[in-house]
Amino acid sequence: MAKDQLQVLNALDVAKTQWYHFTAIIIAGIGFFTDAYDLFCISLVTKLLGRIYYHKEGDSTPGTLPSNVSAAINGVAFCDTLEGQLFFGWLGDKMRRKRVYGMTLLLMVISSVASGLSFVSDSKSVMATLCFFRFWLGFGIGFRILAGGMIAIMVSAVFKAFYPAPSYEIDANLSIVLEADYIWRNILMFGAFPALLTYYWRTKMPETARYTALVAKNAKQAAAGMSKVLQADLEFEPEKLQQKKGNEFGLFTTRFLSRHGLHLLDIAFYSQNLFQKDIFSAIGCFPKAKTMNAIEEVYKIAIAQTLIALYNTVPGYWFTVALIDKIERFKIQLMGFFFMTIFMFALAIPYHHWTLPNNQIGFVIMYSLTFFFANFGPNATTFVVPAEIFPARLRSTCHGISATSGKAGAMVGAFGFLYVADAIGVKKSLMILGFINFLGMLFTFLAPESKGKSLEEISGEADKKKELKHNLGS
Repeated sequence: MAKDQLQVLNALDVAKTQWYHFTAIIIAGIGFFTDAYDLFCISLVTKLLGRIYYHKEGDSTPGTLPSNVSAAINGVAFCDTLEGQLFFGWLGDKMRRKRVYGMTLLLMVISSVASGLSFVSDSKSVMATLCFFRFWLGFGIGFRILAGGMIAIMVSAVFKAFYPAPSYEIDANLSIVLEADYIWRNILMFGAFPALLTYYWRTKMPETARYTALVAKNAKQAAAGMSKVLQADLEFEPEKLQQKKGNEFGLFTTRFLSRHGLHLLDIAFYSQNLFQKDIFSAIGCFPKAKTMNAIEEVYKIAIAQTLIALYNTVPGYWFTVALIDKIERFKIQLMGFFFMTIFMFALAIPYHHWTLPNNQIGFVIMYSLTFFFANFGPNATTFVVPAEIFPARLRSTCHGISATSGKAGAMVGAFGFLYVADAIGVKKSLMILGFINFLGMLFTFLAPESKGKSLEEISGEADKKKELKHNLGS
């Protein structure tokens, strides 16, 4: 332990795994769960929305959402997520992390419930109110993809059993039972429940020690809070806080930009999740829409996405959990982007080959592997690294900026993919995704390695303390 490091911070660094850590993991995990569930569950019900609200009497195929409406519903939450992450990230450094976390959870609860209560008479009003509340849901968003599919399977299976209906080609009107309108509402509103549970549990935990000690400058409270949860006697050492005065720099300073400016870049891609149903439909992996009724289509889409999550997305996360402290974050992210690039180009270049009836299973396997390496790669590391490399007093703001750049990519994907796919086709769209993954691999070289270091060492605060101490002694 360095002589000038607060005892409470050192205690956190060397503490053995105990119940407090599991509680923190569960609370943070449910927060991420709610985030992704609310963002991605919409992709499970967009085809149902098209059937219900855009059905045209006499058409040979079921109704579908217009491209602009589909893009708006899928992407509007990402738009305000940009603003929300910047605003609440900044607010987290000004107010307590605990308080701001609670505010965002309550906003997500209200918006999730309101999204499912878009009870109006015509299609334009339903889509407008849905977009409005998902906009505010995105503002509050500061294993979960699997949960979205499982909830959709359970809800659609119940409705399918109680309200059987013929396929669209047999009877277009009867294929859409009135009760189908409640399916998408239930799926969207479910996102409120984990957020409510997280809000309650978070209120029972103390504020983070680093924020309390280093930002709020209350070492006594930090020591008291951590003494309780770590079950150890810790001194609050106010004299060490005095040494840190004059050792701080702001966000918009040359010193910060020279040390952390490039680290604010974060790459995250959500187009794969939002539009996998469209890609699978394009190559013929799903039955034709007219051969199914509305509820059956939701059920089959949910089954497909759940299987991909179960066999690729979730294992990818667990590989990261098992290996992130054994191999470097840098290597995991670089490897993930590398294989995502390879598989995207392997799908795109011989695209016609994959559309042939006997080759579709190969396409599904290859495409599914991109999800594995997304999560055993950048989708995991870009959550971890920004939380580690920035100074405590600016950590929330910088994490917000970093996440915002990722959501900007998601917004471009959400709004752009449908238009691009319609204009240039799925093949060229996949090639563009492959090129973007290649750029992500290049940007990985800008990120520092944080494995095996304390947060103060990673952010450079420990070096600044030594420098200040040397200057005072000379």
